[in-house]
This record gives sequence, structure tokens and C-alpha cells, in this order.
Amino acid sequence: MPTVDIYDAKREKVGSLDLSEAVFAAELKPYLLHEVVVWQLAKRRQGNACTKTRHEVRGGGKKPWRQKGTGRARVGSRRNPVWKGGGVAFGPKPRSYFYTVPKKVKKAALRVALSDKLREEKLLVLRGFDLAQIKTKSFVEVLNRFETDDALIITAAPDEVLEKSARNVAKIKVLRAEGLNVYDILRYDRLVLVEPAVAKIEEALS
Repeated sequence: MPTVDIYDAKREKVGSLDLSEAVFAAELKPYLLHEVVVWQLAKRRQGNACTKTRHEVRGGGKKPWRQKGTGRARVGSRRNPVWKGGGVAFGPKPRSYFYTVPKKVKKAALRVALSDKLREEKLLVLRGFDLAQIKTKSFVEVLNRFETDDALIITAAPDEVLEKSARNVAKIKVLRAEGLNVYDILRYDRLVLVEPAVAKIEEALS
């Protein structure tokens, strides 16, 4: 069973925690990570790119010249996609890129991502940030003690002081446990779990 140390905001060890083997010791399966990340990014696509076809552009009611006898190629409309100002052939139209992925695959990918962070020793468990008020400087001081400037922070419950203190810091994102996702875990270098969040994650993924 994997075990991690628990630290306080001053980087002093205050205990240790046994992690669920099913959640934090999963076999590395890169194809699961790839499948879920592609799905997440597809969901974010707006799909609002739009071009006009030859039937939608302006003009082209009259045939530019007669069919035969001019020595030039035959053409029926100025809206021809070959011509400047003509329509676009096979251009994009508004569409949805949404599709679904089974819940089992999403959960399995999350377990793989969490296990990978633990193997690489990039998973940190904090008892808390101990911020008395909303202050970015105090928050950054805590990160500096852990030599961290690129991290995803997971909390168990809404924490307005932490969320507002961190929102202007580059390469730092604060999420609640229910919003944990594969893309963000992989995107940030370190994963910081506030202690109560560990139980919520294990409960959801076990």
C-alpha cells in the first residue's frame, strides 16, 4: 500500500497517510490517458467556424461569357470556388465535436494519472495552506517553501480564501475534488492534495 508524508504550510512533516492501492497504484496505461484527454479537448471545441459555399456568396447570376468560341475555359458562375471571391469548396460549417466516453474509462484514466504523479514523486499532500486572509503574497510564500511554481491544487470543499489568493498566479490552478480531471493533472507539473480531498478522491474512484 503506497504511503505519503503529510506536510503543513511551513513544510514540516506532521504525519503520514496510507493511500488506496486501487487508486494510487494503478498500472500505467498511456492509451487511456490519450483517449480521455482527446475527449476532454473535443468537448471544449466551439465548432463555430463557418465559410460560405458557392450558393451563399454574393453575385454570379449571369454566366461570365458564352460556353464556346472564346478560347477560354468554360465557366458558369462567378461564384465558382476556383475564382477569387467565389465560394469555398468543402469548407467548415458549424458543428458539434461532442461525443461520450464510458464512465469506467474516465475513472480508470484518473487512477492512472494519479498513480503516475505518485510514481514520479510529484504528488504532495498538505494539511492546509493556513491563509488568514485573501493574499496572493502569502500563498506564493507557501509554494516557494515547497519549491513549486507549477501545480494543480485539489481541495475537498469550497475555499474562497485559497481560490482568490491563487487566481492571479501563473501556472497554478485550484480545483475542488469533484472537478478533478485527467487533462489538468497532466498539464501541471505537480499535484497538491489538501488532506481531506484524498478521502473524497478515493471514495469516488475506488
